[in-house]
Amino acid sequence: MAQLPEFLKSEGYVGGQWVAANSGNRLDVLDPATGETLVTVPRMGAVETTEAIAKAQAAFEGWSRRTAVDRATVLQAWAAAMRANAEDLARLLTLEQGKPLSESRVEIEYAASFFSWFAEEGRRLYGDIIPSHRTDARILVTRNALGVVGGITPWNFPSAMVTRKAAPALAAGNCMVLKPAEATPLSALAIAALGEQAGVPAGVFNVVTGGREEAPQIGKALIDSPLVRKIGFTGSTAVGKQLMRDCAGDLTKVSLELGGNAAFIVFDDADIEAALDGAQICKFRNAGQTCIAANRIFVQESIHDKFVEALCARAQDIEVGHGLEQNVSQGPLIDTRGLEKVERLVADATEKGATLHLGGQCHAAGGTYYQPTVMTGVTPAMDISHEEVFGPVAAITSFRDEQDAIEMANDTPYGLAGYFYSRDVGRIFRVADALKTGIVGVNTGLISTEVAPFGGVKESGIGREGSKYGIEDWTELKYICLAGLEAAS
Repeated sequence: MAQLPEFLKSEGYVGGQWVAANSGNRLDVLDPATGETLVTVPRMGAVETTEAIAKAQAAFEGWSRRTAVDRATVLQAWAAAMRANAEDLARLLTLEQGKPLSESRVEIEYAASFFSWFAEEGRRLYGDIIPSHRTDARILVTRNALGVVGGITPWNFPSAMVTRKAAPALAAGNCMVLKPAEATPLSALAIAALGEQAGVPAGVFNVVTGGREEAPQIGKALIDSPLVRKIGFTGSTAVGKQLMRDCAGDLTKVSLELGGNAAFIVFDDADIEAALDGAQICKFRNAGQTCIAANRIFVQESIHDKFVEALCARAQDIEVGHGLEQNVSQGPLIDTRGLEKVERLVADATEKGATLHLGGQCHAAGGTYYQPTVMTGVTPAMDISHEEVFGPVAAITSFRDEQDAIEMANDTPYGLAGYFYSRDVGRIFRVADALKTGIVGVNTGLISTEVAPFGGVKESGIGREGSKYGIEDWTELKYICLAGLEAAS
């Protein structure tokens, strides 16, 4: 059995108490690299979620009435607790999610940064005084907490996606009920435990755990409750659309960070080595299991062969294995369903004419490991052009000119992230403006930071997370007309 942090809890967290499911049923949390059961957590459902909502509502008045400075102090202490336990948190993340320890360490710092950032942004939730329409009145506009909010987070970044939602929500004065992904609940529970140590009041942050069977019950309890005024969700577009339909019943606010189909364009005037660096990290980080991964790589005809050869050479050097092993830079896929999807997409592409240059098979390590893969000749007729791969597969297509690249990049219902490499200043502005995405990386494959707004357009979602804009999504505007100010005659 792998060694787990002493502060890790294996129960749900409701109203400041660590509790089991009413049914007593438990869910196995597995190490995807070995299939070993790390620990079990409760299979909670609608009853436990409703109780968590009630506890959050009871805590809301006290938390929202605290000064922004008071709330900031708690969030900063939470960030400090995460950083003080960063190595244990990183090991836990690797054990339940599979990514290399080096990547987990980066994610833990990224996760803690949201508490630090939004602690300060909560102190800058400014309102306005608007020039009035009448002489005896003043128009005031304030930003106010929503109340109880729900968070639903994915398995690919099980720490950062928790804090990216909880930090702005709590900084603005809301209380949260969080449902982490069934595959990776331990990171969320560890963050809750450290929050308890840092002084987060009971009921302000709650975690309900459950498996695939319980997820609809938990989601329905959150959506149907009149007390829950917003749901923040990161996950698939299909689930996000359904969640938005369900939330329309009582106009519950939503922010949705959904699927992507990112284009990664390399023009012939690019710094090729820089583009290779970007492609390697943007495609193979977390075994390709990121919503902003380079899903479609477009390389200009004149440099196509050179780029492919160099990318293959780099991919051959990727060390595949358990994320806790030294020098490993790619772990397993999250589960057999993820592996089967990658196998299906690669098989479909090769059957329709794509050329495999490297990989294309399950890795010799077995389990859900997959070889780093490079293929060319990918066309829109192939499923891999339209579906998120969520695997270490570089699907490359050549293009003729700038307009050709833009049209190919925008030929998708998704619009989360896009990337391109060029040293032509005019082209940089033209292409950045033309890409129909919420995020554009120019000459970089690393775009995530707490200080910038993260989110997409089209079917990639609604709203933004991170940055000063990210906290606004967790508030409501209130207009106050203050009249009767003229002196009596």
